[in-house]
Amino acid sequence: MPLEAVEARRLYRQVADQLRNLIDSGEYAVGSRLPTERELAEQLRISRPTVREALIALEVEGRVRIRVGSGIYVSEPAEATPTPAAAVIEGPFELLRAREFLESAIAEQAARVATKDDIARIDASLVAMENVEHPGEASMVHDRAFHVAIAGSLGNAVLVRVVGELFDQRLNPYFAQLAHYFESPGTWRTALDEHRAVRDAIAAHDPDAAREAMRKHLARSQERFAQNFGAETAAGSPAERGRVARTPAKPEKPKRAKTPAKSGSVRRR
Repeated sequence: MPLEAVEARRLYRQVADQLRNLIDSGEYAVGSRLPTERELAEQLRISRPTVREALIALEVEGRVRIRVGSGIYVSEPAEATPTPAAAVIEGPFELLRAREFLESAIAEQAARVATKDDIARIDASLVAMENVEHPGEASMVHDRAFHVAIAGSLGNAVLVRVVGELFDQRLNPYFAQLAHYFESPGTWRTALDEHRAVRDAIAAHDPDAAREAMRKHLARSQERFAQNFGAETAAGSPAERGRVARTPAKPEKPKRAKTPAKSGSVRRR
């Protein structure tokens, strides 16, 4: 029997798989509320953004419903609902971290080599971004054009393609669902200011400032998506929430016999 390739499964997918299995086994009944994002992160000893990616993946599948300000609830799955092909979908934070690393270096070099024509193309994308409604498909088109124009100033077709392809990953359903919660006209205006800072540093031919402006823009994008869903106060009293750090979480159901907790597993309080 030939060997098969071994895939390093992304952490958020492992979390989503574990929660899905608990739902399927009846640990979390339809209509019940899951532990909060913070509680899950504490139990699993992972970052809250990773938990958020897992919850978004489950919402895209129709397994949970996130009610901002209330909590995360188990949904009745549609009949024969297939699980999305997550194997080829990177998590939103993974994508943004990759872009932060790559595009910061590109902006730095762009500040060294950008011509007047390059700056004009960057300016044209900024003008278009300033005159479009957000969120929406058109705003994404012009945002993409801005980042591709910066890469284009280096005269390297591979970098242009890579930057464009990384940006296009925003169109995956996980990223779109995350943006649904955290993007607004207000965040768009903030992002526009960050884009202008990148443009000004490149136009001033200041490599250090350009690198830092791009890094800040993409880091702050991650911060905007890393806000909580506003359901932390729905988990119960401060005393109840304090106990979560010491004991695994479980939904409000009749108590069962306790069993030893496995490290890194999601269990009921």
